[in-house]
Amino acid sequence: MKKLLTLVLALTMLLTLSLPVFAQAGAANSITIKIPVYDRGFEGWNVTDNYYTQWIQKEFGDPNGINVQFVAITRSAEVQDYMQMLAAGTAPDIVFHYDMPQAVAYQAEGAIQPLNLDELKEYAPTYYERTIGMVEQYGELDGETYFFFAKRPDAYNWLTLIREDWCEAVGKPLPTTLAELNELVLLWRDAGLGYLNHQLVKDNYTYSYPFRAWPNDDKEHALYSELGVADFTWAATHDYLKNLNYQYNAGVIDPEFYLCVDTNEAMSWFVSGRAGTYSLYLASASPVISSLLANFPDAKLATLDPRSGSPNDGYSMERGYWPFGMIMGINASTNDATRVAVWKYLEWMLQDGNLFKLENGVEGENYTVAENGLAIATPDFAGASVLSANKNKDMWCLWEESAAYPTQELQEVANLINWAPVGYEQLILDSKKFFEEMAPYRVPDALFTTAVTTVAEYKADLNTLWQELYVKCVMASEADFEKVYEESCKVFLESGYQAILDQKAELYDAGKVK
Repeated sequence: MKKLLTLVLALTMLLTLSLPVFAQAGAANSITIKIPVYDRGFEGWNVTDNYYTQWIQKEFGDPNGINVQFVAITRSAEVQDYMQMLAAGTAPDIVFHYDMPQAVAYQAEGAIQPLNLDELKEYAPTYYERTIGMVEQYGELDGETYFFFAKRPDAYNWLTLIREDWCEAVGKPLPTTLAELNELVLLWRDAGLGYLNHQLVKDNYTYSYPFRAWPNDDKEHALYSELGVADFTWAATHDYLKNLNYQYNAGVIDPEFYLCVDTNEAMSWFVSGRAGTYSLYLASASPVISSLLANFPDAKLATLDPRSGSPNDGYSMERGYWPFGMIMGINASTNDATRVAVWKYLEWMLQDGNLFKLENGVEGENYTVAENGLAIATPDFAGASVLSANKNKDMWCLWEESAAYPTQELQEVANLINWAPVGYEQLILDSKKFFEEMAPYRVPDALFTTAVTTVAEYKADLNTLWQELYVKCVMASEADFEKVYEESCKVFLESGYQAILDQKAELYDAGKVK
């Protein structure tokens, strides 16, 4: 027995020595972990210092000898922020992004380090169990594991709001086809109501999906469908731009559309009555509806059928999501002890209802609990523990993409509560209906198993060039559109896009794509 105890103690000591040092409870805060959090510019909300950051420090950080420092990442300029911080050595310990091409680009640039899955399992066993399937299937690159992931349940709260009262004012039903939409906005124009909202397309290139043909061609999709670079020379973009050129020349989109550079500007155009549509991730706390009603108390809203933006008959292709949400890596400069502290933080949030609190707030203040276990938000709560405008999403996106409940029935009820402002539940119900109807036409991006180095090389220049050329195509006369588009394609190809297409074709033919 004594020999067995000695052997156990020896093995325990060996295991302890083989794993990175972690500060013990009660020790001085000797380790600092830097956790990224999106800054979306919510009025009155400090993303790095609020009730919840202070709660995390008190309940997790101090007992474990850890300073938890939150680092703001501008949502509309996140890659630029990360690149500047990485170059300066001030980047967070977690390097994250929502889409794989940019995550792969970080790896190609040496910004993240390979992962030790045994270490993750040791220090974050709950987090490990809920994510290991995604890590094993999608986290490997060039033979090593680099990425870990948040869970992604189905979400259908991305939608386009439309002024139904404007439709009624011109005697038209809600549009269900592109032809009907174009007819409707001509009537808006003639009635002096307002424009079809168009936010300057940049940095995130999903615009052409409704114009893509079905059935989907796998190779074409792998070559052209790229979130970080516009598929300028694809037939779908030609058709998209030709329609936009028509809308511009017809005067149904704002002649200064190129000044609408982000979602905040697009929202301001909508709530001021300048535009009759607005696309967003709707949440129960979203200010858009209340802001609109403050200006136009009689405004009526509906969810726009996505097929109204597609020239195809009865369907609209959409970008599908992989089963993961946030894609994360550990900063290449993060040391062993700090990395372990990050795993501990991820694990702690999954214990004792901590994640539930981060998502919902303080029981009896932010919410009450219904008999079925759902958290029912307290209307207009404005106390110290108030949640951000998107219900703290940017703090808990490291764990899951939407708040999760144990059954599908509860999940759908919770989704309605979390996503629909009171009295506007039909917006989410209609969005769910459209989401289900479009499911057969939803395709995720191709996932290359090695870095597409040409994307990293040419992406920045092509993004700048895209804005110049696409605006030029849209603002051309209808008679000159084809000529301007053809000339623009030539410039785009010669500026690096052809190199991207060539490399992707080579990788696709070599089978290096999922």
